[in-house]
Amino acid sequence: MMTLRGPARRLSIMVGESDTWHGKPLYAEIVHRAHAAGLAGASVFRGIEGYGASNHIHTTRIFSLSEDLPVQVLIVDVAEKIDPFVEEIEPLVREGLITLADVEVVRYVGRHSAGGTATGTVTGSADGTAAGDASDDAAEGR
Repeated sequence: MMTLRGPARRLSIMVGESDTWHGKPLYAEIVHRAHAAGLAGASVFRGIEGYGASNHIHTTRIFSLSEDLPVQVLIVDVAEKIDPFVEEIEPLVREGLITLADVEVVRYVGRHSAGGTATGTVTGSADGTAAGDASDDAAEGR
């Protein structure tokens, strides 16, 4: 089981939901590459409204149907693993935002699946914000 505690780095990639890489959603490509790179975990969050460098507002509101909502891929691991991964995925993000922030991992706990691997991440940063794996949160009723 992977353990992660103490200083770490949070990678955040903001892209459009309709952005693709070789015919598949870009966010899915990033998550699969993070998994293949052995990073601690990755989660994708879908925005309900937002705008970026294009200055065009995208929203889920019924009268403004959008097909390109913002999505965020959030990955936390040690800097030594995150930094080379940024170089790998940067060319994939043609439009969007990539940020890095140093964080402090307070707790990283996962449930064991039938195969014996841990899933889920729980992280906290120095500014008091936290991010968790959405599948674990949903399974636990949060």
